[in-house]
Amino acid sequence: MEDNIWAMLPEDLLNEILLRVPPFMIFRLRSVCKRWNSILQDSCFLKFHSQVPSHGPCLLTFWKNLQTPQCSVFSLPLKAWYRIPFTFLPQWAFWLVGSSGGLVCFSGLDGLTFKTLVCNPLTQTWRTLPGMHYNQQRQLIMVVDRIDCSFKVIATGDIFGDRSLPTEVYDSKLDRWSLHQIMPAVNLCSSKMAYCDSRLYLETLSPLGLMMYRLDPGYWEHIPARFPRSLLDGYLVAGTQKRLFLVGRIGLYSTLQSMRIWELDHAKITWVEISRMPPKYFRALLRLSAERFECVGQDNLICFTSWNQGKGLLYDVDKKVWSWIAGCALQSYNSQVCFYEPRFDASIY
Repeated sequence: MEDNIWAMLPEDLLNEILLRVPPFMIFRLRSVCKRWNSILQDSCFLKFHSQVPSHGPCLLTFWKNLQTPQCSVFSLPLKAWYRIPFTFLPQWAFWLVGSSGGLVCFSGLDGLTFKTLVCNPLTQTWRTLPGMHYNQQRQLIMVVDRIDCSFKVIATGDIFGDRSLPTEVYDSKLDRWSLHQIMPAVNLCSSKMAYCDSRLYLETLSPLGLMMYRLDPGYWEHIPARFPRSLLDGYLVAGTQKRLFLVGRIGLYSTLQSMRIWELDHAKITWVEISRMPPKYFRALLRLSAERFECVGQDNLICFTSWNQGKGLLYDVDKKVWSWIAGCALQSYNSQVCFYEPRFDASIY
């Protein structure tokens, strides 16, 4: 179409066209002209966009190149990588916390001050959250409520293992942190957390099992779910609704290892094995028995990444299908990965 035809399109018709364009391609259209850039920030367009179905799950990879933030996003529906500039963020020493509902959360140090920020990569907007009551480096997780148009950030113990700090919860509707129960004295297996069905889960060695934090009443309780025998390392992964998965290696540090997935039976408080990684994938992902891997999940999808091999493997729990992530090449040893849902209407306020 000729330029003058596009220029004469009514705004409501242009909105309808843009709503049918994948979000990462819309993001590139910002630079076409001032009119299109203004439309993508218009409240009418954002209202329309909030009513369209989700683009589908994506994987966001974040790293720093010479202290400059870099970001690539892999669209699972389109099976393509897209680069998103992250130079709009401040020059702090920050790291990726996670993503939810179109927003991405980071925490880090601005000088000697610990800060938390939330951003929307598509709109290139960000803001710093108010300081916590106990402003130390904390283990954080963010959850977005799209129905309520709000988000919360939960801060548990500090990253150095101090469990004497009260749990703090930031509510975007109130724009403040509230103090809650101190986590009972436990020996955590890992700082990795999983959030599903308004509950936050962490693995514990002593007492053995899980610590669960109920967000609404704001208290902790212990779940005596014993881990599978010979578990070397485990990651908690949240599925849809109440589904909670445990992913880890079984066996000694030898060629007898295998990667398995269990699901928590909430009624019996036991882990039930639901899948094993086929040997050919396991050997390709982790060539060395002590090699490090990471694991993230969303909507019954589980992503495995190996830093040394620079590979990504995806498992669909519902379809029981394993597949390599096309063109996956992790940018550096310090790359961080999370699932991400691209949304223009996700507000940082």
